[in-house]
Amino acid sequence: MGTTAKEEMARFWEKNTKSSRPLSPHVTIYKWSLPMAMSITHRGTGVALSLGVSFFGLAALLLPEQFPHYLAMVKSLSLGPALICSAKFALAFPLSYHTWNGVRHLV
Repeated sequence: MGTTAKEEMARFWEKNTKSSRPLSPHVTIYKWSLPMAMSITHRGTGVALSLGVSFFGLAALLLPEQFPHYLAMVKSLSLGPALICSAKFALAFPLSYHTWNGVRHLV
C-alpha cells in the first residue's frame, strides 16, 4: 500500500529543509518599485471609494434629515480654511488618483 499523508508531508519538509531554500517568495525579498507602489495605492483608493460611497449611501437612507440640514451643521462649526482644504483634498485625492491611474492602466 502507499504512504500516508503524514509520511509524505514529513518527506516533503525534510527535503525542503535540506535544500535550505525559501519555499516561496516573500514580500521582504522584493525591491519596492514605482509600479508596485502605484498598484497598491490604486487598490487602496478603490477600497476607500467603495467604502465611502457605501457609507454615504447608507447614511442617506437611514438619517432622518435631508442633506442641506447636515451641510448647515458643518458650516455652523466654523472650521478653519486649513482644515476645510485638508478635508477637500482627502475627498478628492482618492477619486482623482484612482480615475487617472485606471486610465493610465488602460492606455
